[in-house]
Amino acid sequence: MGGEWRTTTLGELVGLQRGHDLTNGDRHPGTVPVMGSAGQNGFHNRALASGPGVVIGRSGASFGRVHFIAEDYWPHNTALYVTDFRGNLPRFIYYLLKGCPFAAYNSGSAQASLNRNYIGAIELRVPGFAEQRAIAHILGTLDDKIELNQRMNETLEAMARALFESWFVDFDPVRAKAEGRDPGLPKQIADLFPDSFEDSELGEIPEGWKMVPLPEMIDVNPTRSLRKGEVAPYLDMANMPTRGHSPDTVIERPFGSGMRFVNGDTLVARITPCLENGKTAYVDFLKDGQVGWGSTEYIVLRPKSPLPNEYAYCLARSVEFRDFAIQSMTGSSGRQRVPAESLSHFRTVAAPKPIGELFGRLIKPLFARTSAATKEGRALAALRDMLLPKLISGELRPNQRERSKEMPL
Repeated sequence: MGGEWRTTTLGELVGLQRGHDLTNGDRHPGTVPVMGSAGQNGFHNRALASGPGVVIGRSGASFGRVHFIAEDYWPHNTALYVTDFRGNLPRFIYYLLKGCPFAAYNSGSAQASLNRNYIGAIELRVPGFAEQRAIAHILGTLDDKIELNQRMNETLEAMARALFESWFVDFDPVRAKAEGRDPGLPKQIADLFPDSFEDSELGEIPEGWKMVPLPEMIDVNPTRSLRKGEVAPYLDMANMPTRGHSPDTVIERPFGSGMRFVNGDTLVARITPCLENGKTAYVDFLKDGQVGWGSTEYIVLRPKSPLPNEYAYCLARSVEFRDFAIQSMTGSSGRQRVPAESLSHFRTVAAPKPIGELFGRLIKPLFARTSAATKEGRALAALRDMLLPKLISGELRPNQRERSKEMPL
């Protein structure tokens, strides 16, 4: 009957296969996502598996992590992937596998590894299709909202960074006025920008603006007070975002040694390969007056008045800043890092006070919206993580109305 649960094994429930290698000669750029142990990792020009699909990280740091993809994809050899769902709902299988005890089935020695034949013996309890659909609907609705918030945040942040690039890197309003074109801004804003350029040691800059060392505009590693042993929010390097400004996870941990920060600070990873990978965060996840802490391999940036706090984050994400930081790295191969004092040699443009203040008024609402969406996303993720084990174990049963809802396969 549709409401009954049955006991089976993973090997009987679905077909699993190891992913396929991508040699250098086989890396053809395209639009097909490549799915590996850590999720999506680049694109290919053809698909080997039809979506929707489920992949499981089979080795290394992403051992046992489960990923869902709605579209056709290329399964990479660092993952196992479901080749046959055998009449089960793909998205339900994704949630079911997220709750599998893969750690108990490690077949590796020096490095954790999953063998598809070995994990085939894992016993599972599985409901009928209608209840699979209801469970996937509940958990999928939460995940879909989280993803929607993430996409909105990417758009809002892209808008803020585009405005930064336009005003302080490309000087678009000044260039348009110098060439006799309409800058496309309200008159009261356009009037703040000059209509000509002057020479500087780094090339042309807007007339009346200055080229200054970074510390004249931004405090580097400002002093923050936190007593040793005091429990405070801790952001480790693994959770530093490479895209977007907000980390997924911040934990409470007694302070030992590390960089301290407050809301409004920007954090930049200064060690290889974290810097090259883009690990950067804008701190907006603390309570008022709270001090957080993290790795000694962070550089903390805080703009000086009249620049808004978000200015440092936009600068830290810019190509110019990142290129300079990477070129400033010192140390032995594999352990290179950026000396904080080297940033005193980075020169940047300083706009007049009214333009800095206006920039703050325009981008602060964008960051406020991303912050609110991120907080909502964390709450939704916590709800999902609480419901998932209860739903896939049968401890919590969806009602009949929920079971009848339509859910994409």
